[in-house]
Amino acid sequence: MADMNGADEVNEDEVAVGGEVEDEVDAEDEVDAAEDEVEDQQALAREQDLLDGLSVDASRPEQPVLLSATGDPIRTWRENYPYTRKVRRAEYERQKRILQIELLKLQRWARDTGARIVVLCEGRDAAGKGGTIQRFTERLNPRSARIVALDKPTEREAGQWFFQRYVAPLPGPGEIVFFDRSWYNRAGVERVMGFCTDEEYELFLHQCPLFERMLVEDGIHLVKFWFSVSRAEQRTRFAIRQVDPVRQWKLSPTDLASLDRWDDYTTAKIAMFRETDTEHAPWTVVKSNDKRRGRLEAMRSLLARIDYANKDPEAVGTPDPLIVGAADTLLEPGEETTDLSPTPLAPLRDGPGEHPGDHPRHW
Repeated sequence: MADMNGADEVNEDEVAVGGEVEDEVDAEDEVDAAEDEVEDQQALAREQDLLDGLSVDASRPEQPVLLSATGDPIRTWRENYPYTRKVRRAEYERQKRILQIELLKLQRWARDTGARIVVLCEGRDAAGKGGTIQRFTERLNPRSARIVALDKPTEREAGQWFFQRYVAPLPGPGEIVFFDRSWYNRAGVERVMGFCTDEEYELFLHQCPLFERMLVEDGIHLVKFWFSVSRAEQRTRFAIRQVDPVRQWKLSPTDLASLDRWDDYTTAKIAMFRETDTEHAPWTVVKSNDKRRGRLEAMRSLLARIDYANKDPEAVGTPDPLIVGAADTLLEPGEETTDLSPTPLAPLRDGPGEHPGDHPRHW
């Protein structure tokens, strides 16, 4: 009986402990729910702040215009930008067609020679990466030109070598692959938003130049674009996404959270450039406050660096060093040349990229 009573006592203790665990789990669930509610409220507040005192001219639904409290169009695109006028649509369409013809020549050359080309498109949220990729590929043969935009890793992928899931989409002979975001997620959003540990981040910075060296040494043409947008222009684009029904899917909670983390993203960007802007895989910065001009210069930059068959140098032209160039030549406020490792991609005609207070150019 004593043993049975003892067993009963143990069982009662286990029940008591089990009840305490359940209470702790319930308490944790309540805390998580409260935190989720706070985050939802903060996200809603950010959405409301985006349009605080602003309105939208929707007379052209395909291109809504953000208006100030006085009803004037907001021209945040001119912030830290070297030109006072955007490229006009007619001129943009003319130049785009010429460059897209050259891109078709590049694709044909790659197919005939078995060349492999990888183009990474990185940058802050709303910097114009996806739109540029669309213009790169809209006339190319989709059989040998692909866009890779990976979703967040699965549980299995999360346990693999970090670069492993990016190997499978790499191009075969004759293919061009455009990455709409890439392995550099780890150096940007994952670092800033706390989606990776410090150890994982440091390991990435160590391994990334080695990984890219292997790609280049194996004969892959690796081109890395960073699309640069100013702080005010990013906010304007977020606001337009909020009110434009066909753009709302682009506005995520992470995008809204990034509004409060501009400086954190700047710090992460500089650290990334410092460690991964190498001679074998340099970064090319594209100032994209004027999306049309940025797209044209990105195309021109890609075409200018590859010696493909039947290339028309006059049609390709020379990349504008005020819009596209090396990491330390096109700066945003808060970034200094001493923080960036220089890579001589584009010769400087008129010094580094414009800063507020410099004299902008017209065209």
